[in-house]
Order: sequence, then structure tokens, then C-alpha cells
Amino acid sequence: MKVDASIGFDLRNVGEHAARMEEVGYTGLQSAETGHDPFLPLAQAALHTSNVDLITSIVVAFARTPMVLAPIAHDLNAVSKGRFVLGLGSQIRAHITKRFSMPWSHPAPRMREFILALRAIWANWYDNEPLSFVGKFYTHTLMTPFFTPNNTEFGAPRVFLAAVGPLMTEVAAEVADGMIVHPFTTEKYLRETTIPALEKGWAKAGKRREDFEISYPCFVVTADDEKGLERAKGATRQQIAFYGSTPAYKGVLDSIGAGELQGELNSMSKQGRWQEMGNLITEDILNAFAVVDEPQNLAGELKRRYGDLIDRTSVAYDTIPQAHRDEFFSALTS
Repeated sequence: MKVDASIGFDLRNVGEHAARMEEVGYTGLQSAETGHDPFLPLAQAALHTSNVDLITSIVVAFARTPMVLAPIAHDLNAVSKGRFVLGLGSQIRAHITKRFSMPWSHPAPRMREFILALRAIWANWYDNEPLSFVGKFYTHTLMTPFFTPNNTEFGAPRVFLAAVGPLMTEVAAEVADGMIVHPFTTEKYLRETTIPALEKGWAKAGKRREDFEISYPCFVVTADDEKGLERAKGATRQQIAFYGSTPAYKGVLDSIGAGELQGELNSMSKQGRWQEMGNLITEDILNAFAVVDEPQNLAGELKRRYGDLIDRTSVAYDTIPQAHRDEFFSALTS
């Protein structure tokens, strides 16, 4: 199993940090679009590493157009010699319309078209195909030599798509090279909802399972002692409660018979009762969403639950107690 990690956003030292993570044995380094630009850290990481994948996990697609993202992804793939992975996500309506002031409609069909438009632009650059993409949401029909990159030897970047619901999951399988499973996922939901939707998309595109990567950054809860374990559980409960307050994710709670909790969490979030929300996450719910175990058993349990489902995961280095880190990475990647 491949193991990825976040590299942070401090541009003064992110390159050195990336080099250390590569030495540790991580397969990929991730940068997410939260409070900082997601691309700049990966540009630094590209100059300080030679083997690891460099992944946006995620960048908000609908905050941009395909033509805005195409050259950024190209440049990062070129400077990293083919190691860049453009991880896309849709975000939710309120963020797209109120934070980014961009249009929102039909997210799954729009995302499908977004990725196909990206591929049409890249086909123009790398394969000299005429640029004549005309869709319902995006139109790209103009490209001149002045705006065409010439360092094209590494070809098009890979594209991963983050998804939760079956429609977006099917889109990921059909038009992307991989899927980023949301951390707010249970094994039951993966097996009964995610995988069948992926299979539907693969069939539509004529793909095989081995042509596709599934990345799942699952919650991991462990510690050397009981006190540390309770702290880790508490923090993870808060995270699960935060995600569970999102109406679009109710189906995941439904998968473990806890769908009624979504409305209560959503109501509490609107009241700003963030701390209290975590108290609603029972031990059973915690264990459905997170791998909770002693450090020496953690890798084995993670592989037991998800080894036949996913190709890569992400685990923060300091999540694993120092005395067990080498053993954990060896067991997980072997």
C-alpha cells in the first residue's frame, strides 16, 4: 500500500521537509487548498525530491476554469518530471457561490466536463490535437503557439477526483485516473456504495480496476498510553462530527444506521456548538470511521479492513508514536 503525507505550507522550509518525508519512505506528498495556496508548496517539494508523487488533495475545481488549471498542472508535472497528480474536488455550493463567487450547478456533470476539458487542452499541447471543446458548462476553442508550452516531454498530469456520493464517484471512475475517498467514510460505505459506483464508471469507460488508483486518507487513532489514546479519540470525534454536520454526507452515516445524527449535528454547527458536537460521536461510530488500535497492531488492522479496497492512504508522521514508526511504515508498505 502506498502511504502519503501532508507537507505543510511554510515556503521557507517546505522543500527540506519534503526531502525528509521522501527519506522516511512516503510514496506521495500532499498539499490541500485550505488557508493557503495548494500549488506553491508542491513546487518547492518538486525541487527537493526525486521519487515521491506530488498531489493536490484537494484543489477546488469549480473555483477556477479548466484553462486556469491546465498550465499550473502542466508546470508542476514538468518540473517534477512526471510526478504531479492533480487532485480535484468540487467543494459545496455555499463555498463556490459565496466564497469564490463562481457558478454552481449540477456538480457531477460539471466535474465530468471539467476534466474532459482539461484533457482536451492537454491533448492540444502534447498531441497537437485541435482544441475544439464545446460543452454545456465549458468551451475552449482558442489556442495559439504563444500560449502553448513547449516542455511537453513528460505528458499530461494524472488527475484524481475526490468524491463521496455515487454520482461523483462514477464520474471519477469514468474520466479520472484515481479517486480520493473522503476521510468521512466507513468500510461499509466503501464496499456497498463506493466500489459499485466505481465499477459502473469503469464499465462505461472500458477501464479495468488496475488502471485506477483509490486513495483513502482514513482516520487513525493510536497512542502509547491510555491518556494519549483518549486525547486522540477526542480529536477524531470532533473531526467526524464536523464532517457529519454536512447534509451531503448523510448517506455515509446512513451506512452505519446513524443517519438521524446528521440533522442534530447540522443544527448544532449552525449554533456554533462545535465542542459539544464531538460528544455525540459514540465509541461505535468512532470505530466505524477510524482505525483505533495499539501502535504495533495499527498497520495490520488498516490492511485487514481496507487492503483489498484501496491502493494508497495518508498518515501523518507524528500520528504514530516514534518507537513504532519504522515498524508501521514497513508493515504498511510491504
